[in-house]
Amino acid sequence: MAACDALEIRDLQVGYGKRIVLHQVNVTVPQGKIVGVLGPSGSGKTTLVRSVLGVIPIESGHISVFGKPVPSFSAMAEIGYMAQSDALYDDLTSTEHLLFFGRLQGLSAAEAKARAKELLAFVELDAHPGQPVRNFSGGMRRRLSLAIALIAHAPLLILDEPTVGIDPVLRRKFWDAFEALKTQGRTLLTTTHVMDEAARCDRLLMVRDGRIIADGTVSEMLTRTGADTLENAFLHFSAIKEKEMA
Repeated sequence: MAACDALEIRDLQVGYGKRIVLHQVNVTVPQGKIVGVLGPSGSGKTTLVRSVLGVIPIESGHISVFGKPVPSFSAMAEIGYMAQSDALYDDLTSTEHLLFFGRLQGLSAAEAKARAKELLAFVELDAHPGQPVRNFSGGMRRRLSLAIALIAHAPLLILDEPTVGIDPVLRRKFWDAFEALKTQGRTLLTTTHVMDEAARCDRLLMVRDGRIIADGTVSEMLTRTGADTLENAFLHFSAIKEKEMA
């Protein structure tokens, strides 16, 4: 694997029982880019993410993070993860969450405290450091979940539908934050089914029925299909795949 690659997936196949969910997936994610995984619900996006995290067994294939095999402790130490659903403790404050997760990930008490202060400002929660999470809105919870994913300075961030359930203004702020993280040298792999979010990615993987149906930049996909929108490009690639499998 080239030195600049943050993630490499080769011939990945994953199934639940007799049902195959991911079919021979091949992906290479270069360092310092935002790569989107675009597809409808049930297309295999979350299964792909969980495979990279090493939390579900794979039937065949190989996954590595910065050259380190998955699953392994060394590979997991390179990843920050934000799930679709917020896993927060209602009785803890935002600061307490960050201190807790920071210490879990090996930061000293002083490092965790400094990092918590920095991240609360980054996600615009610094006005509520002592407020218990039970009083947070849905958007505030998502912002805290993002801060937790960032706590350990992981070079690869995996974000599974990070903007689900939030309003357009906050969604734009999230994407501005993602761009800022990219300028710091972070690599982001994010799943989405929202076309305007996908358009902000440096590169897209279009997924349908557990298969990568297209891989490239937005401009490349529009040029290859002659489509005027990403939605029409997705439909074009879907039709091609259906014909191939017929």
